Amino acid sequence: MPGGGFATAPANGVEFEAKITPIVIISCIMAATGGLMFGYDVGVSGGVTAMPDFLKKFFPVVHRRVEAGGDENNNYCKYDNQGLQLFTSSLYLAGLTATFFASYTTRTLGRRPTMLIAGLFFIVGVVLNTAAHNLAMLIAGRILLGCGVGFANQAVPLFLSEIAPTKIRGGLNILFQLNVTIGILFANLVNYGTAKISGGWGWRLSLGLAGIPALLLTVGALLVTETPNSLVERGRLDEGKAVLRRIRGTDNVELEFADLLEASRLAKEVKHPFRNLLQRRNRPQLVIAVALQIFQQCTGINAIMFYAPVLFSTLGFGNDAALYSAVVTGAVNVLSTLVSIYSVDKVGRRVLLLEAGVQMFFSQVVIAIVLGIKVTDHSKNLSKGFAILVVVMICTYVAAFAWSWGPLGWLIPSETFPLETRSAGQSVTVCVNLLFTFIIAQAFLSMLCHFKFGIFIFFSAWVLVMSLFVMFLLPETKNVPIEEMTERVWKKHWFWARFMNDHNDQAFVSGDETKKSNGKSNGFDPSTRL
Repeated sequence: MPGGGFATAPANGVEFEAKITPIVIISCIMAATGGLMFGYDVGVSGGVTAMPDFLKKFFPVVHRRVEAGGDENNNYCKYDNQGLQLFTSSLYLAGLTATFFASYTTRTLGRRPTMLIAGLFFIVGVVLNTAAHNLAMLIAGRILLGCGVGFANQAVPLFLSEIAPTKIRGGLNILFQLNVTIGILFANLVNYGTAKISGGWGWRLSLGLAGIPALLLTVGALLVTETPNSLVERGRLDEGKAVLRRIRGTDNVELEFADLLEASRLAKEVKHPFRNLLQRRNRPQLVIAVALQIFQQCTGINAIMFYAPVLFSTLGFGNDAALYSAVVTGAVNVLSTLVSIYSVDKVGRRVLLLEAGVQMFFSQVVIAIVLGIKVTDHSKNLSKGFAILVVVMICTYVAAFAWSWGPLGWLIPSETFPLETRSAGQSVTVCVNLLFTFIIAQAFLSMLCHFKFGIFIFFSAWVLVMSLFVMFLLPETKNVPIEEMTERVWKKHWFWARFMNDHNDQAFVSGDETKKSNGKSNGFDPSTRL
């Protein structure tokens, strides 16, 4: 794979030399397999919960209701069961808890060992799920998978942002989300095949094949190189400099290495990174990161991806047709994420988010209208034409999400925090994401039962709110070096600049170091300012 050369330009006008080296591409591909595991777990749960044999073994009440044609013939309520929702959502609750431990290991052990820990959690969780004989064993396996999700989602986006050259950081970081979408598609294809297996063990194969991405992540974590940022942060300066030369494909790394040293020095002065996150000067990054995670889940995407087969079945599609439709939406998800990889470093983050907002709002409103007219509590009067329209609109919605809120919800927080709060910031990002994923996963089938077609109106209202947030409060981070965000982004934003004044940083950093923390914590040296 040939390495193309370019230079990245920091705020002070001095350029960082960097090439697109094979080691960077390979390392990013290997690390991003953490997303493959996450995506497979998201996709597989919806498929197995639509399989009669799985429901009969673990959720007999739901199985009897589905076989009888619904809860008192109510199409929207036949899958409404807290235990069934806990099977899906327990993974995210475990991930939420694990991310706090992952923050510590990411900072003290490094990004690479944290990915290895994630892989081991995944492997043990897969074994438990595949061999499950009762609900307790099934949930225990999901909890271990959740721990893997917490560790992987903490380490992988940081790894990708730190190892990638600035000009293609967005594209390489989105490899994580691309693998999430590939994992979902892979799970949908597996579910489509295993649903046809007679003998009642198809669901075990679906859950067991999660071992493939689990092994890929574990092996990948053993093979990739640690990021220079992490090595410098842990005092391994010579090794950090050698790795920086290797991944940049040049010996001329003195300026970038000096930036890393300064960022690391300031990071070490912060004894309590989580408390430091609450400083006024860190508030913009924190608000953006938290808001993006809440908004990402309030698009309703995970509700659709978790329960796509169940949702299509509710709308009157047969079991096979429901799984087939879920495969189609999964394929759209993958292809649209490729659009994001190509365009994110060209058109920027804001353009993708705003365009997607319009597309998602329109498609959800159309779905709500069709379902409101055609699918009532006791009737599935959904003709073939309207059924196709619903699938097309869901695909339109999924496509918009896949090139916007899906990847950018992870990319933007991972590239905006300064080094001294980056690990803690990523931990909060993952925690909030998994908390709201858990809430939506636990509540969706009940919401579907009570809101009926109004569930899509609910999510479309959120899409409108988040699009306004992006328009007014989200700055553009395209082509800005990761250690230069404070000077080039936050200090120049019409609203967030007011939080960046030096005198606001006295709470945790004193005197002269306070001014340096504003100027140099992101790699900018005030002494070079003209």
